Amino acid sequence: MMRFGAFLPLTACRRSVWEPRRLVMSRPPLPPRLRFHSSAGAPRKAAPQHLKGKRPAEKRWIVRQLSDPFVQAARVQQYRCRSAFKLLEIDEKYGILRPGYSVLDCGASPGAWSQVAVRKVNAAGTDPECPRGTVVGVDLLHIAPLDGAHFLPCRDVTDPATHAELRGHLPGGRADVILSDMAPNACGLKELDHERLVTLCLSLLDLADQVLKPGGCMVCKCWDGALTSKLQQRLLSVFNNVKTVKPKASRKESSESYFLARHFKKT
Repeated sequence: MMRFGAFLPLTACRRSVWEPRRLVMSRPPLPPRLRFHSSAGAPRKAAPQHLKGKRPAEKRWIVRQLSDPFVQAARVQQYRCRSAFKLLEIDEKYGILRPGYSVLDCGASPGAWSQVAVRKVNAAGTDPECPRGTVVGVDLLHIAPLDGAHFLPCRDVTDPATHAELRGHLPGGRADVILSDMAPNACGLKELDHERLVTLCLSLLDLADQVLKPGGCMVCKCWDGALTSKLQQRLLSVFNNVKTVKPKASRKESSESYFLARHFKKT
């Protein structure tokens, strides 16, 4: 009598006898918040939408701005840009801005230093118990209006005609403090950019001769370079004291610093 399966291939018989088909039960997927990631690292965050289509240099600038604590603090405290904290630190340490002072802000746009000056010298008259100061700003660019400040946009601070106009807006035609955070448009050649900024700083001495009170002070930005020491010596020829200051808000990788020149020797 023929048995069932006699004509089946031997391999098939063995598979049916010795290798029964295993049943694999699939587990339900874990909830999204409980999923595990491999040791290769955390999943990458999606790139911010505003980085799409930007050049690498633009992307680096945007990422740096988003991670900069001074940029974030400027938004919270409603300053027009992060540079406000440079002047705040200088004033906190050296006390150059006082209620009742007259301040000339050169290269004022967008107006962050003027914001600090208005508050420090009480130019808006917010404190009735303190004397009211004056803030005048000048720039080649447009400057949005600011309560307590008088702006002269589209003016060249190196032009003698601008000097005369500035005197007309300062009490007695004189300022207690000259502030300058201005810089030329960088061309990318470090030595040339440095020379152009030094030239701007030297032009401020002509302005100081016209509008700065005897004993007044001046703050001006400079980039490190071959002419830095010569600029410092030139400042010492007309001020009794000159210091180099690098505020914390100045980026570490930047060659930027500030000269604080005090006690103007007006003849």
